[in-house]
Amino acid sequence: MLPSLLKRHLLDCFDIRRREWPFTLAMLAYFFLIIASFWILKPIKKSVFVEYYAVGGFDLGPWIMSAAQAELLAKVLNMVVAMGAVVLFSWLATRFRRQQLTYVFSGLFMAAFLVYMPAVVAPSGFTVWSFYLFGDLYSTLMVATFFAFLNDSVTPWTAKRLYGVVGFGGVLGGVAGSTLVAARLAQQTTVAWLWVVFGAGALTALAAFIAARWSHALPRGPVPVAATPRAEPRAAAPAHPALAGARLTFRSSYLLAIAAIVGLYELASTVLDFMFTSTVVHYLDGPAIGQHFALVYSLTNWVAMFVQLLATSMILRKFGMVTALLVLPAAMLGGATAFAVFPVLWVGSLLNTADNGFSYSLNQSAREALYVPTTPDEKYTAKAFIDMFVQRFAKALAVGLSLAITLVFTNFEDLRWLAGLVVVIIAVWFLAARHAGRHFQAVEAQAPDTPGAKDRCGAAA
Repeated sequence: MLPSLLKRHLLDCFDIRRREWPFTLAMLAYFFLIIASFWILKPIKKSVFVEYYAVGGFDLGPWIMSAAQAELLAKVLNMVVAMGAVVLFSWLATRFRRQQLTYVFSGLFMAAFLVYMPAVVAPSGFTVWSFYLFGDLYSTLMVATFFAFLNDSVTPWTAKRLYGVVGFGGVLGGVAGSTLVAARLAQQTTVAWLWVVFGAGALTALAAFIAARWSHALPRGPVPVAATPRAEPRAAAPAHPALAGARLTFRSSYLLAIAAIVGLYELASTVLDFMFTSTVVHYLDGPAIGQHFALVYSLTNWVAMFVQLLATSMILRKFGMVTALLVLPAAMLGGATAFAVFPVLWVGSLLNTADNGFSYSLNQSAREALYVPTTPDEKYTAKAFIDMFVQRFAKALAVGLSLAITLVFTNFEDLRWLAGLVVVIIAVWFLAARHAGRHFQAVEAQAPDTPGAKDRCGAAA
């Protein structure tokens, strides 16, 4: 009974035409591979870093930082790396076609995996720090490359139907990657895991090649008045791509709202992740730390998979963009409140689930769809500025706030007061999400895909 109901739900909510399937499945596989690789790298880089400093701490002059505090410092350095990533991505985007960007970045990261294989066997301090930064750089550039390709290949008409399915590839990759690591972390060496993601890099390039071959088969459909047809060539970027992205963003209240959503999420997420990491380090030690991280990440990705499969398309199409954008901050607000009352291991661990369980599913699909009715320059240059620089700047700001608070509240039990900071951040986030969601819905309403029609999930098309 349950399988038949699930099948009916999927068929009703995912309306994909026959000629769209090759592109959709290729992009699903593409997203699966990069997210699976990310979730393989994430617990490995985190455990390598935390275990290196768990015993003696990190000596920063007169300040001996804990492992969790040292990780916050590493997140600040990620902002510096992101500034270079914005320039590199924007520069390459003016010189290569969509799938060619994938070939370039896949090749660069595969070469880096080969370099790190011997280095992580007996890591030095430099290796620990650079590997941590490298893991974040991988997700930043590969996810940005994927969505630039996807957003530049579809119209809002096709995005409404395809993004739920393509996004499922990402959450399925998260489940596969995190579950595999959770089950085999103790049995496989870090070098073996790097060989796995090396192979995934080659398959990612292949998936991009197949998607590019089939992108011409996508129907154009009606395009909202604010959108730019995908056939229009992109204008060459100015000499300073990072500044060009900033100019585009600050000229548009819509893009500013998207930037606020991205930045405020990173503020709240970084604070919650610090609470999560501090909780695990407080209650566990040694190899149990890495095993618990892997277990929590696996649980989180199972939640994300079911949200993406059963709820994302329904919420986007039936309840609209505003509701879809507000689910994640509401879940994070609930998690922070629970930790303030019960700061125990599994409540602290479920902060990760409240965050990433919705961030990598519903929220990512909704947030990325916001870019569809924008110009090609906005899809590439402004989006790169928002997703790389704004995101990392906000994370660095959150790190500073977290460190400042930990200097005042030195006991683990005092970390519950960070929940108050999360509440303030989410209050502003709600306002930005409502503005962006309403603008998107207004643009969509100006040129409805099928006037007066109802889609299969019961919402106006």
